[in-house]
Amino acid sequence: MTTGGVLLGHGQVRHVRLRPTRHAFDYSAYFLMLPMRHLQDLAQITSKNATSSQTELAINKSGLLSFFDADHGDGRQPQNGGALAWIEERLASENIHDAQGEIWLQTFPRVLGYTFKPVSFWYCHRIDNTLAAILAEVHNTFGERHCYLLPEPKFGRTEHANKIFHVSPFCDVKGQYEFRFMRTFQADVERIVARVDHSDDNGPLIQTSISGALVPATREEIWRTFWRYPLFTLAVMLRIHWHALLLWLKRVPFFTKPEPPPELVSRGQAPPTIISKIS
Repeated sequence: MTTGGVLLGHGQVRHVRLRPTRHAFDYSAYFLMLPMRHLQDLAQITSKNATSSQTELAINKSGLLSFFDADHGDGRQPQNGGALAWIEERLASENIHDAQGEIWLQTFPRVLGYTFKPVSFWYCHRIDNTLAAILAEVHNTFGERHCYLLPEPKFGRTEHANKIFHVSPFCDVKGQYEFRFMRTFQADVERIVARVDHSDDNGPLIQTSISGALVPATREEIWRTFWRYPLFTLAVMLRIHWHALLLWLKRVPFFTKPEPPPELVSRGQAPPTIISKIS
């Protein structure tokens, strides 16, 4: 059995609220980086039921750490193409037809079968390994999800999308997100950074990021990661509610949850260089 190209990212989650009172935290964290098309190719080598045997990570079955297709997109099962078929259909519906290279999914795993994924990122590459699109898949604690599709992105450049989905009762559903992504090698170590900042009419409001060094998801690495953070997903949920309590005690304004947007995917604004080409 091999890693199947699956990577584990070890790093940090950072959050800074700037107004009306400063509130900041950072925690050690880890995440998965999954080469979705490569995993599909591995699955086709043997029978459909042997997908999980192609990698050390448990895929669509229970394990210490695991990945399930149904946790993403429209929740379809692997026998119906799984999450990869969903993202490919979404790209086609948005007239993005050149994402024929690898599609990497950055996401939190299930831990002992339990999962909560505040945000996952789909990096959709062309054959020449440039980015055709990035899709940010956001979940809130009410069981709702929404996706922000960023067309023609580039690593290191700021991408924009209007906020239309409720995430926190301490943030109104308005303003704009600024996304910035990096995937680099530093001293022979591959690193990835995903930064998402939220601004409103009064300027910058919240700055968040998740970053980490990428290593192969070997059996030993999975065991080490699990025992270092045995209650990782539970800790994520507890911290969300703990910091919500702290914000309430600081008398940060509270906003009632609106209805989710009718469409699952909204499209970010094209960069100025793309707009100029179109016009």
